[in-house]
Amino acid sequence: MTILLGIDIGGSGIKGAPVNTATGELAGERHRIATPAGARPEDVQLVVAELVEHFGLKGPVGVTFPGIVQGGVTLSAANVDAGWVGLDADRLFTQATGHEVHLVNDADAAGLAEAKFGAGKDVAGVVMVLTFGTGIGSALIHDGKLVPNTELGHLWLREKHAETWASDRARERDDLNWKQWAKRANKYLQHLELLFSPDLFIIGGGLSRKADKWLPHIELSRSKLVPAALENEAGIVGAAMVAAAKETYAESKPARKSGKGALALPSSKKK
Repeated sequence: MTILLGIDIGGSGIKGAPVNTATGELAGERHRIATPAGARPEDVQLVVAELVEHFGLKGPVGVTFPGIVQGGVTLSAANVDAGWVGLDADRLFTQATGHEVHLVNDADAAGLAEAKFGAGKDVAGVVMVLTFGTGIGSALIHDGKLVPNTELGHLWLREKHAETWASDRARERDDLNWKQWAKRANKYLQHLELLFSPDLFIIGGGLSRKADKWLPHIELSRSKLVPAALENEAGIVGAAMVAAAKETYAESKPARKSGKGALALPSSKKK
């Protein structure tokens, strides 16, 4: 199945679109619903279910989450309700939608999409994708392979918590012009350059569409830096890619014998 639904949970909006997972292109118009105040699991699941119904696609669904995701369980909640911590979100959304749902960290989804279809395509070595929005998300890619859940937005720059100080929300909160914000972002990027020596930084999130306003003010010693090619759609594309990969993996599992001796694939449905 090539066309799958990707949904991106953000701090201000939850957006989805059908994605051609073979090309990385959206296969239809994006639809956005405002994120419920507080972003509680019971409220967000209703929005996700509404988006799934809106598009009416068959097959699994990929959903991003702004925090740590391991085995479908959400383990942090920096910018959402604390009820997400320790929650089997795969199961929650699967039950809410009637589709097999697979969660992935939002920046990791963007990183996967940019590495395969965007600015990181065919780039060898270390690629770091950073999404500046409500917080700062990070994805670390090495030779096309993802190191998941890096959460580098939570680094400290002496007394400054990186995402609290240098996110796009911080720019709006502190009424910074682009040059002032870029000065903060540059200090953060220089710190990451020192720690990881990436061959390439890819900057995503909503401000990737405004690169001409801040890019001239960024100065790095060694690493190249470019805006995300997929802009703010990278999370949607990456979410659908994860759903496609999970489906392919499930289909590739060896068949096992049923009680009647016939061959049957193990069910992927959650109990």
